[in-house]
Amino acid sequence: MAKENTFDIVSKVDLQEVSNAVNQSQRELTNRFDFKGSKSRIDYDGKELMIYSDSDFKLKNVVEIMEAKMVKRGINLKSLRYGKIEKAAGDTVKQRVELVQGLDKELAKSIIKLVKESKLKVQASIQEDQVRVSGKNRDDLQAIIKIIKDRDWEIPLQFVNMRTY
Repeated sequence: MAKENTFDIVSKVDLQEVSNAVNQSQRELTNRFDFKGSKSRIDYDGKELMIYSDSDFKLKNVVEIMEAKMVKRGINLKSLRYGKIEKAAGDTVKQRVELVQGLDKELAKSIIKLVKESKLKVQASIQEDQVRVSGKNRDDLQAIIKIIKDRDWEIPLQFVNMRTY
């Protein structure tokens, strides 16, 4: 009996690393001279970030500091979705930053379409917020991973759970 090989295509962000990056950014904001007396801060609730600052200019500086810390911690910046800058209480501004977790239906469908267009003997299916690819030949699965990596997606993709049944 032939064995079945599978792997999953996911988009996950390490939330602990995000928390660490936010804490480092917050520490830098309290120590930098150009932020002394500023109301700049970053709030993180495990799902999204909320950035507050005195002005648009300072808010952009806070975002740059936070992005630098995230890159150092291995977080792909494509997994951040920035909202628009809004007015907040007391002459401050705020910006919501959403963390992208999982694949939405449209992206999953386009991945499956790409797999089918490859004409390799593999099957792809949507399973909640991920795509599972399965096939008998492990080399075909490796080829699918290469095809998907070669495309530029709007979010970072990871290939996990390579298994043989």
